[in-house]
Amino acid sequence: MIITTTQALADFCESAKNSKFVTIDTEFIREKTYFPQVCLVQIGTDDAAIAVDPLAVGIDLTALGKLLANPEVIKVFHAGRQDVEIFCQLFNEIPQPIFDSQIAAMVLGYGEQVGYEGLVSSILGQNLDKSQRFTDWARRPLTEKQLDYALGDVTHLRKIYIRLAEELEKTGRTEWMEKEISILTDPETYITHPENAWKRLSVRNVKPAVLARVKALAAWREETAKNKNLPRSWVISDEAITEIAAGNPKTLEDLGRLRTAAKYKANAEKLLRVLDGAESLVEEKKSGAAGREGVPKSLEPARDLLRLLLKWQCQTHKVAPKLVASGDEIDELLLGERELSCLQGWRGEVFGQKALEILEGKLAITLESGGAKARIIELG
Repeated sequence: MIITTTQALADFCESAKNSKFVTIDTEFIREKTYFPQVCLVQIGTDDAAIAVDPLAVGIDLTALGKLLANPEVIKVFHAGRQDVEIFCQLFNEIPQPIFDSQIAAMVLGYGEQVGYEGLVSSILGQNLDKSQRFTDWARRPLTEKQLDYALGDVTHLRKIYIRLAEELEKTGRTEWMEKEISILTDPETYITHPENAWKRLSVRNVKPAVLARVKALAAWREETAKNKNLPRSWVISDEAITEIAAGNPKTLEDLGRLRTAAKYKANAEKLLRVLDGAESLVEEKKSGAAGREGVPKSLEPARDLLRLLLKWQCQTHKVAPKLVASGDEIDELLLGERELSCLQGWRGEVFGQKALEILEGKLAITLESGGAKARIIELG
């Protein structure tokens, strides 16, 4: 069923507010824009599933916004960050409360960033129809096959949510999700600060001067793309940013000699001005990629040991390592930082406290069965 009128949407949302939870997914495109353009919103309740057409002429989505804000109805997503971002833009409010099946699956040991298709297979024993994966969702009319495909993303999610919620309750891990869900419900998550835009890039050259130029170019690209509602790559590609930052051209002729930068002649003078202003960032405090370079070679064996500990502990406790500690946190731990999430709460119990004891020489890891098993032992 597809809803194309304000009244039909209001009627459905009025009924849905009596549900304990609703499953939600969106179909959107952003190939030609900075901001995602939502083309379809799928919603499932205990006994119904509908698709809302936000492109329908004259439709008012206010009722949908009220349903998403209803604190009595749990909003269930799978890998919902982009969906929540869309609703935040539409209604200037983040849906509350939220359950994310991908996060729940990681907490329960189903794997790192497990996909929806994988959950449908492992939990429901079914295979998804992937034939409409590359549909142009902005094109109208949508076929019955396209709608059936889209609704499958919320109908299967109902059973998956019930199963995962039960497992979380049974294992006492419901609270383990809190921090990850709090990231989804934090408005700051959906604000891209230009000064942090460089973190999207894969930066190999972390010399201060080069990194300063990367930061300046990425910030300029972010602001330009956002103001013009264009994809970042349409303004300037990642490859061009890193090449320009490394080459540090001083003139239009220098810029034109660079392989990837030559195509950006229209913005050539702007790019040179951005580079001129980058010098003030050279002394900026090391962060991100620069921090990783700060781990001396002498500590690399310790880094490998902590990574082994993390992998083993997460395997033992059946939780995805990504939720417990990142590579950056392990590096910060080695460099003496102690205000880290991996040392707090359940993460500390699973990994952090043992990591500290290993660094203090109180614990050791031994391998058994030819390396197939690991054992943590206390050192007297």
